Amino acid sequence: EVHLVESGGGSVQAGGSLRLSCTASGFAFDDSDMGWYRQAPGKAREGVAVIISDGTTSYADSVKGRFTISKDNAKNDLYLQMNSLKPEDTAMYYCAAEVLNCRTAYWRNGAAGYWGQGTQVTVSS
Repeated sequence: EVHLVESGGGSVQAGGSLRLSCTASGFAFDDSDMGWYRQAPGKAREGVAVIISDGTTSYADSVKGRFTISKDNAKNDLYLQMNSLKPEDTAMYYCAAEVLNCRTAYWRNGAAGYWGQGTQVTVSS
């Protein structure tokens, strides 16, 4: 059975940092295209970052230069390092596995095989 469990969310002041983790099991993690997505109250879900199985990464323009996605294949863990956080980064953050269209701009639409339950990030001004 596939499991994706996020952790590391919390409350932080603007300019601070957080690192989100996603522990995965039940599928071929090394060969899976993985991603992070977020959704704020009253807003549509948006793509944050993806990492293709070959190590290539893509980021939303709003987080480029501030966030870094990475993975540890030995541990089946996915990470999102978030620096210089802004109030507009406040959202529920979701880990996704088997993300589609990672080699095109359509990865931002959020078509994926599996989703975690999410972890809340709140940034105060």
